[in-house]
Amino acid sequence: MAAKNGGPKAEDSGKTAVADTESVRLTVRKAYKMYVGGAFIRSESGRTTQVAEAPGSASKENIPRASRKDGRDAVVAARAAWDGWSARTGYNRGQILYRLAEMLDARADELTKSLVRGGLDPKQAAVEVAATIDRVIAYSGWTDKYQSLFSSLNPVAGPHFNFTSPESMGVVAVVAPARPALLGLAGCILPIIASGNTVVVLASEADPRTSVTFSEALATSDLPGGVVNILTGPVGEVLPHLAKHMEIAALDLHGVDAAISKAAEEQGAGSVKRVRVRSLNEAEWFDAAATESPRWIERFVEMKTIWHPAGQ
Repeated sequence: MAAKNGGPKAEDSGKTAVADTESVRLTVRKAYKMYVGGAFIRSESGRTTQVAEAPGSASKENIPRASRKDGRDAVVAARAAWDGWSARTGYNRGQILYRLAEMLDARADELTKSLVRGGLDPKQAAVEVAATIDRVIAYSGWTDKYQSLFSSLNPVAGPHFNFTSPESMGVVAVVAPARPALLGLAGCILPIIASGNTVVVLASEADPRTSVTFSEALATSDLPGGVVNILTGPVGEVLPHLAKHMEIAALDLHGVDAAISKAAEEQGAGSVKRVRVRSLNEAEWFDAAATESPRWIERFVEMKTIWHPAGQ
């Protein structure tokens, strides 16, 4: 009867209700978290750092500010993952890294938008995302090949033979460069985990949000939890605790202030850590010939030499 009198039809009422619902729906804002042990966590201290929502924006977003305990928890997770990750064949690690490239490719638009929000123009951001995916594929190919380059059969005098082969070191603490925020992060991590090491990474302070999106690709890949652990926060606060941690075998520091890196070297001396300090400029990270070399893998492997009696 209502329809005959010019009133709304039943289906029109439903459409109006849906339209009203959509008009009052709130925006779902992203809650940024660190990535430790395969899980997304807030800082145990509850502290955050604020970054601009977009270049020139007055609106701010909260990024977790890692504490000393967050660093310890990340090391525990990395150490627990090391045995299983290093025991995998190089071929299997390569398969897993290739799957990571697939996940990054699926999130390419999201990663590009994140870099734009971090200050890049869209073209620069798209180039960096593409270079990052290519970098992952490159190291997925090296996982079962670098051994042949670094191994050797050594000449000896006597009824023995002697050979040397590379093995992973353990947990490596990494400070990623400020820029490029995505390619630099991946470029630090990949050569270290390719050989079976696990990592605790302090992400770029200039653009920490992109590291969170990167970690979401890690979580949806086949990479076991704990192999890569990503913290966000000031390098000056967290690095000293990692440098002194006895379970960390090496430090890889990129673009770190000279005073902070010198202090980290001194703090790591007590546990005889291997320390690499590098300051590549932004353009150098895009140079595949320089940054996809197996020499980057060699920096974080131990050379194991074995003596064996020669057969008759």
